Amino acid sequence: MLQKNAMTDRLNFYIDGQWVRPADAPVIEVVNPATEAAFARISAGSAADIDQAVAAARRAFDGWSATAREERVAFLERLAAIYRRRMDEMAETISLEMGAPIRLARNSQAAVGLSHLEAFIRAFKAYDFERQPNPEQSEQRVVHEPIGVCGLITPWNWPMNQIALKVVPAIAVGCTVVLKPSEIAPLSAMLFAEFVDEAGLPKGVFNLVNGEGVVVGEALSGHPDVDMMSFTGSTRAGTAVSRASAATVKRVSLELGGKSPNIVFADCDLPAAIERGIQHCFENTGQSCNAPTRMLVERSVYDEAVRLAIEAGAKVKVDDPARDGDHIGPLSSRAQFDKVSSMIDKGIAEGARLVLGGPGRPDGLERGYFVRPTIFADVDNDMTIAREEVFGPVLAMIPFEDEEDAIRIANDTVYGLSGYVQTGSPERAQRVARRLRTGMVQINGTSRAPGTPFGGYKQSGVGREGGAWGLEDFMEVKLISG
Repeated sequence: MLQKNAMTDRLNFYIDGQWVRPADAPVIEVVNPATEAAFARISAGSAADIDQAVAAARRAFDGWSATAREERVAFLERLAAIYRRRMDEMAETISLEMGAPIRLARNSQAAVGLSHLEAFIRAFKAYDFERQPNPEQSEQRVVHEPIGVCGLITPWNWPMNQIALKVVPAIAVGCTVVLKPSEIAPLSAMLFAEFVDEAGLPKGVFNLVNGEGVVVGEALSGHPDVDMMSFTGSTRAGTAVSRASAATVKRVSLELGGKSPNIVFADCDLPAAIERGIQHCFENTGQSCNAPTRMLVERSVYDEAVRLAIEAGAKVKVDDPARDGDHIGPLSSRAQFDKVSSMIDKGIAEGARLVLGGPGRPDGLERGYFVRPTIFADVDNDMTIAREEVFGPVLAMIPFEDEEDAIRIANDTVYGLSGYVQTGSPERAQRVARRLRTGMVQINGTSRAPGTPFGGYKQSGVGREGGAWGLEDFMEVKLISG
């Protein structure tokens, strides 16, 4: 178990079924963002470590891809049982490494990994890997087969959410994998590797190498023996993965940034919609790619919506993530703290009306990467805080005139991950949802169900994660005639 005030060395990588020490690897400190103090050290891998991991995955592929579905299901069910038993350990690790409040870490951050694992087991059991496209052409068969060795790069903001969405479907369908987690939040991934080892996965099927993206991520993306790359992170880093992968024409799946609109019509339950929007935007300290960070409000109720937003935002507390409660914690790193602080300054400089929060740390929190929950009103969609992903607890409120204006503003972005619609009219809700250029739309607070597709349009990514769609991301399609 990790200790908050003690240094822990986790310097080994998990390669070919065992923990191995990299040769001459420099050390990266893992910092607790609530204290700004390092509490663990990991090794920074190299291209040689990636070569070793990819070779192990390549050796394991033929055997693993030929195993029966029942054998893979049995492994996934053992993995789920271990995850369930060690859930608290996972939650505490995530809270320490990226600053999620312990209640959020337990009930959402850690729990969502298990939820995805269970949903993939259901989808995998039901999936039809061989199909007859036309009953009148019985000699034609379409077969779905594992794509091969997969490189997986996961982020720090929802570490187990993304690891489960990549590792589980890949190994379920018969692929082998090399995982590079974020160096900011690597310890949850290393704990997951312990779960995999305890569950008895054959050696080489799952491998983990830590390190920096510009070194390890680049080596993995450009490796000639990697058949597919699946990446979650910033759009800028996603383009780097795509460029490195292009030389070997490998498949690339990307889950990237967002600037998701939350359209609030005058005919909705306004207090409930505003409260819900504030909570969702500020959850996880605003560090979610699908956060509803642009609140578009119909002009006739805009002033009232701003008042309600200030009221709701003022109730959001910031505190130590180790304490139980519904508060939000710090941002994940010094770099993230500096970026969000800079974006708040830009909002003020560009003329947005600051109605809550603003620059600086909250009162009483002089140490740690804490920022004030911040709301800007009277934002123009051309302002930086409306165009760029802030990735912090910062909301931009934008008025609109009518339905057409709302759709125009909502779609006026390079991103297209999520959209949110608040209205009392079911007809309008469906009409607007179908015109939003986003991969997901949630109406009046309805949640996304486990096993449904997650992903976006435009610069929010390529491909879908979750359920049957997540399985298909890691498969090739083969036609057999005769």
